[in-house]
Amino acid sequence: MTIDELINLALAEDLGDGDHTTLATIKPDAQGMAKLLVKDNGILCGVIIAEKVFQAVDPALKLYIYQYDGASIKKGDIVFEVRGRKASILKAERLVLNFMQRLSGIATATNLVVRKLEGLKTKVLDTRKTTPLMRALEKYAVKTGGGENHRMGLFDMIMIKDNHVDFTGGIVKAIEAVHEYFRQTGRNLPVEIEVRNLKELQEVLDFGQVDRIMLDNFSPEQMKEAIKRIGGRFETEASGGITEENVRAYAETGVDYISIGALTHRIKSLDMSLKAE
Repeated sequence: MTIDELINLALAEDLGDGDHTTLATIKPDAQGMAKLLVKDNGILCGVIIAEKVFQAVDPALKLYIYQYDGASIKKGDIVFEVRGRKASILKAERLVLNFMQRLSGIATATNLVVRKLEGLKTKVLDTRKTTPLMRALEKYAVKTGGGENHRMGLFDMIMIKDNHVDFTGGIVKAIEAVHEYFRQTGRNLPVEIEVRNLKELQEVLDFGQVDRIMLDNFSPEQMKEAIKRIGGRFETEASGGITEENVRAYAETGVDYISIGALTHRIKSLDMSLKAE
């Protein structure tokens, strides 16, 4: 689904057969202006989406942008002004705020984690724990906050997780099945496998044929031992139980990536409002 399709569906959900409050109170051709006011400190994200929403509602609306995605914003800042038909501004208001508040919240949460890792090589990744149909936007927000994207979906990477291993009958059988699938289909995708303990890690190290190893729910001490055993042979990723408070301890083990689902599924939206003038 494209961003434009998502916006059109979201507008249809909100407007139904019309914004009857606005139709009842605002003259159709009345002109006005509103400002997007920041009420929290954080990282801005969603301006380009807001512009698309306004254009979808009314191509005649004019946006005057003062702050762009990725900017560090503070309470009291004005992000943009929108001018045009008052009725059109009101129709777009809630959807613009819903997008911008959530995406800015994700960018802000990501940036807080990224700043914890200054001076270290470890990169912060998102996950597939996203709002249905909002994945592309939420992953864009992670990038805006300084993080990096993991796979976009089930289609662009092999990710052998614990259930795949258990259903297949073991680490080696799961990896073998993946490479047989490649031979049969002609596909060639990056291969990552999740391990739950040092025993499973050793099985992967003995067999190989993967690109990245995810160390799931390891303590920092266990992670340090695992990274030592891997010795740079494969990319490494830490996942599970990692928070803003302990993320640096994990990064200091030398792991290449840390994936944090909470970046997109457990965040506080950044407070903003659209004020008419």
